[in-house]
Amino acid sequence: MPLPDPRVTGSLTRPAQHHRTPAPLHARTTEHTHHRIIRTIHEAAPVSHTPARTTEPSGAPTGALDRFFHISARGSTVGREIRGGLATFFAMSYIVVLNPLIIGAAADSTGLFLGGGTEPNLPAVAAATSLVSGLLTILMGVVGNFPMAVSSSLGLSAFITYGIVVLPGMTWADAMGLVVIEGIILLILVLTGFRSAIFNAVPGQLKTAISVGIGLFIALIGMINAGFISRGSGAGLELGTGGFLTGWPMLVFLISLLALFVMWAARVRGAILYSIVGATVLALVLEAVFRIGPKTGADGEVANPQGWGLTVPTLDQQWFTLPDLSLLGSFNLLGSWQHVGVVAAALAVFTLLLANFFDLLGTMVGIANEGDIKDRHGEIPQSKRIMVADALGAIGGGMGSTSVNSGFVESTVGVGDGARTGLANVVTGIMFLATIVLAPLAAVIPTEAAAATLVLVGFLMMQQIVRVDWADVEIAIPAFMTIVLMPFSYSITNGIGAGFITYVVIKLFRGKGREVHALMYVTAALFVVYFVSGPLQAALGS
Repeated sequence: MPLPDPRVTGSLTRPAQHHRTPAPLHARTTEHTHHRIIRTIHEAAPVSHTPARTTEPSGAPTGALDRFFHISARGSTVGREIRGGLATFFAMSYIVVLNPLIIGAAADSTGLFLGGGTEPNLPAVAAATSLVSGLLTILMGVVGNFPMAVSSSLGLSAFITYGIVVLPGMTWADAMGLVVIEGIILLILVLTGFRSAIFNAVPGQLKTAISVGIGLFIALIGMINAGFISRGSGAGLELGTGGFLTGWPMLVFLISLLALFVMWAARVRGAILYSIVGATVLALVLEAVFRIGPKTGADGEVANPQGWGLTVPTLDQQWFTLPDLSLLGSFNLLGSWQHVGVVAAALAVFTLLLANFFDLLGTMVGIANEGDIKDRHGEIPQSKRIMVADALGAIGGGMGSTSVNSGFVESTVGVGDGARTGLANVVTGIMFLATIVLAPLAAVIPTEAAAATLVLVGFLMMQQIVRVDWADVEIAIPAFMTIVLMPFSYSITNGIGAGFITYVVIKLFRGKGREVHALMYVTAALFVVYFVSGPLQAALGS
């Protein structure tokens, strides 16, 4: 998978209501606003795509596990939760391999790698990624009871690698300290109700547009991961390699994709998990017979265009390894403020905060819409708890030296396969923890085997597009900008920012500024700063 734009966030949007006057951000927003959060999801919720998407009770709880996670109340079963948790893990297991390649293979401004060594220590980054992802995913499941796995945000990992640690004087420990600070600020915003207030200020149709844009973005990620779409010789994209579909890995992806479409159309339960497992078995057989090998060589250059994109599926490896957890705690909370200055450090924190701020909001709404996870009032259950767990994810990611950890869009794969509660997260988290000592498990699944599930999820999320009033250009144009900018710029945050700014500008020049919530003006202004933060930071650093 190619490195995403540094501003890619792992997450998406949320529903809200119009207010002609801004709601005060004090005591009542803290609790009352959270009770109202995502009430308008009911208006933007998509038509159900899978059975049992209601959260209304379907029967009396059958045990302590059922009562704790409200499994029956959400129309699910223990079997579906396990299946969905496994599907989510398989869809996002590539993070254990890819995150080390992003943050572990690049030196900071002092020439040292993550952990302070003079050489990359990728096994340590992989072990830390597995441990932190597993613990935070389980935390989200137990605290938030929401089927949203948590792991290192690839977009923010890339931004930290290529936009922060390269600042003169900045070290990896300093950068991880900034991540911790950003997480603490995010937690404060959640506890004070400010994050929810912004969420409720966003028009419902813009929230729908965010989900649709995310769907296209997810589908594009899946196609690029599989090599079905690639960067051409020019500035644009092309089909396969040189405009043609070639190679055994491509065949694995195509068979997996078509089989998944057929099973989904036939309403086969477990279709997503079956497609991943079946494609992995096929990939193992093909690799054993033809010895295809990886696409890239040891130097990172493409040496075998028809090889496997990220991981080579093989069982010929050492299955048990002792984990290297030396990276845990390798952060310097205030070092960056001393080494690069207050202004540069503040801009870095602001960029991380804004991207992560809307990461959860978008992902949470996308998952809730996809699974129809709402209570009888049309709200996402325990939304404040979900936000708290996500903020703790950023703090934990910095403390564990694995970058910002936040909700993963790939969780929609598990939701599409039946997951509705935090029990699915527990399953996903346990699988992540298992990869600490069973590292080859994640490496067995090639991206070509899991990519088809992302394409299907993209299709499901895009179905919500009918809920946007395309005849009303005042909302249709911002929705359009939101939808197209996400895949075109390879960034969820860019799409949200473009939609917000366009919405505010159109309303102002149409003489309808009073219809825009005050927080939308604030957020749009912050996005303007966000879009020029790179040049500002470069100018201040020069």
